[in-house]
Formats: sequence, structure tokens, C-alpha cells
Amino acid sequence: MALRILHTADWHLGQSFYEYDRMPEQERFLNWLRDTLVEKEAGVLIISGDIFDVSNPPAAAQRLFYTFLREVTTLLPGLQVVCIAGNHDSAARLESPGSLLEVFNVRVTGTVGRDAGGRPDYGALRIPLKGRTGTTEAWCLAVPFLRPGDFPAGSGTGEGSYAAGMTAFYREAVTEALGHCESGQALVVTGHLHTAGALTTGEDKCERPILGGLEFVPAGAFGTEAAYVALGHIHRPQTVDGLRHIRYAGSPLPMSFSEEHYPHQVVCVDLENGLLKDLEALPVPVTVPLLSVPPRPQSLLQVLEELEKLPPASTQRHSAPYLRVRVLLDGPEPSLRIQVEKALENKEVRLAKIEVSYPGRDQEEQQEGEGVSRLDTLRPLDLFRRRYQALYNREIPQELVELFHIAVTETESGDLAPGLQE
Repeated sequence: MALRILHTADWHLGQSFYEYDRMPEQERFLNWLRDTLVEKEAGVLIISGDIFDVSNPPAAAQRLFYTFLREVTTLLPGLQVVCIAGNHDSAARLESPGSLLEVFNVRVTGTVGRDAGGRPDYGALRIPLKGRTGTTEAWCLAVPFLRPGDFPAGSGTGEGSYAAGMTAFYREAVTEALGHCESGQALVVTGHLHTAGALTTGEDKCERPILGGLEFVPAGAFGTEAAYVALGHIHRPQTVDGLRHIRYAGSPLPMSFSEEHYPHQVVCVDLENGLLKDLEALPVPVTVPLLSVPPRPQSLLQVLEELEKLPPASTQRHSAPYLRVRVLLDGPEPSLRIQVEKALENKEVRLAKIEVSYPGRDQEEQQEGEGVSRLDTLRPLDLFRRRYQALYNREIPQELVELFHIAVTETESGDLAPGLQE
């Protein structure tokens, strides 16, 4: 028996990128995914969490999701879709249309119930994967984003409790599912979590540590019996511990400029006779690129010269690159944004952020490690000098010192000048 699965995750529908609406971009991805499912004649689509960017997504994002589900299940009769909730999704909201979605062969798991004995209801998470053949070719353990309250009793206490609770949950769930696997049937496991050693993108706040860095789950939590483990939450596509069958599909669209130079993908998985037969990463076409000008910070004059070289604007503004401008300054430059925006007039880019750095900014701040108890011995001007030095690596100009004295004097007297009241 053979089964083809497409694994994807972390769509974050409804997300804006530095205040730019990404709905056209996300719609183009879903159209590509729809066509790819048809081309690959897939039997199952697994979406490993964070379908939406926020727990209460805009109506347009929800409409985009449900339109996609209607289209793919119409074009591919027999296609199964398995969705799990991520930490950005509202589990209850995602599950609420479940009875209706099951008519279209779509299964959603957002929460973990309890059985009559008070244990996690693992059976409710177990889904037979029949693909387009009509016979059960594999079982999917559709585990959503877990919270400590979902763990088996007594498994989530003490040091390392989150990892211990996750491990106990998965071991019990896998054992229960294996009891239903017949000869030739594979086990597929899902999860939305942060595994130990997973590479993150750094800037991206969407995949921030969920419990302050205490939630890292070892790859051993999934056991060795699963033919494939379909993970979400980390946006960089990767294997876990070098294990080919445990994978993050990654986000289909870049979520930050730290994702500028690596590809995005969905994973095509072929199972046969209960085993992983083949695996292929399918690159997602880039419809809106990220662009950093210059690649490394340069002086403002050099940056403005580089911006002037950008191509002129066209009518395809929805495909114009998102631009990060990287400037190296010696001190404050109040007109920076005005100068950058002027240089970008009628250019084929959308300004996302201006990233400013200063010489020596990464050096240790002076007097690092001084106790808080000494703060009451410092004058306001001393603190101002230190902060200015740390930011700009230079002495405060005398005119700023004079303005600071005026602000302090008028604040202490309660007669703050109108221009300083904000």
C-alpha cells in the first residue's frame, strides 16, 4: 500500500509584514499549493499548526482558508486534510466548524479531551489515513499544540517538567496508536512545538520561545516507531537531530528579514508498506522577495546613492520587494526617514524598515555591572551622557546638553515648556 502526503505549516494567514497586507501573497501561495496537490496526486495534506497569525483572525483570512479547503477537496475527491492548532491559533475557534468540515474529509484537532478515566483521550487524536484509495493505509496521530494541562497526570512536575510531560504524552499516544496499526500501515505523528537544537530565524517573533526557553522537547519524545513526524512552529525548514523522518516543513512565506537568504518549502512524503519510501522538498515560489540595501550597513551618503540605483516603479505594486534599508550613522539623524523616502520616490520597492547601527554599539557599555544602588548617586546628566555614549559612541554635543539642562530645570519646577510636554 502506498500513500502520498504533503506536509506544510505556519501559514500565519492574516499576518501583516511591517504593516503591509500579505493577503495577495498568501492567496498566491495557496493557489500554488492547490495546483501542487493536484499535480502530485496527493492523498493527504497535513497542516502542522499556526494556520492563522492571531487567535481572532480577520474575516478575509478565514475566508481564504475555507475557500482553499473547498477548492482542493473539490479538485481532488478523496483527498484528506488534517489540521492541528498551533500556539497562534484559537483551538476552540479552529475546531468549531469541525462537524461541517468532516463532510469534506477535513479533520481539525485543536484541543485534547479526557477519557472516562481522566487520561488524555488519545483515541480522539488518532485519524485513519485512507488517501484516495478508500482503505486505511496509515494512521495519523494529530497532536495539536500542547499545554501543561494536557499532560498525563504526574508527568509534568519538577525540573524539566515541560519536556518530561511532552515526552510522556507522546509515548502514551504513540503506544495507543500502534495498537491499531495493522501490518503494512504506517504511523504519522504531528506536533507544534520547539525541539531541542532546532535552528530559529532570530528576528522572527512568531516562533519565540513559548515558555521562556523551558519548552524544548527532545527528538526522542517521538520514539522510533513513526514513519514520519510532521512538525510546525519553527520557520526554518529542517530535520531534527539529523533524522530524515522528523521534519519542520517551515513557513511558506518569510516572516522576517532573517529569512531573506533561505528557501521556503512544503514536504512531499511517500509511504509504502508502513515505511518511509521517499521524501522531496518542494520549493515555494517567491512572489514578493525581501531586499536589503545595502547588504551591510554603510554611511547615509552611500546608502542614498544605492537607493537611487533601484529600478523605477511599475504597475505591479503587489509584487514589489519589501525593502530593508541599512544605515551606519555617527550620531542622531532626525531627517533620516525623510531622506530615505525621498530617494525611494517612484522606485519598485516597499519600504519595510530602516535599520540603523552605530560604530562601537556592540561594545560593552561603560561602567557595565555597576550596582543599582549607585543610581541614586548619579545626576540626571550623568545618566544621559552614559546612554548617549552607549547609543552613538561619541560625546553629547553641547547644544543637547544645554537643552537637557532646560528640560530638567523646567520639569523640577513643574513649568515644562509647551514643546517639551510630550
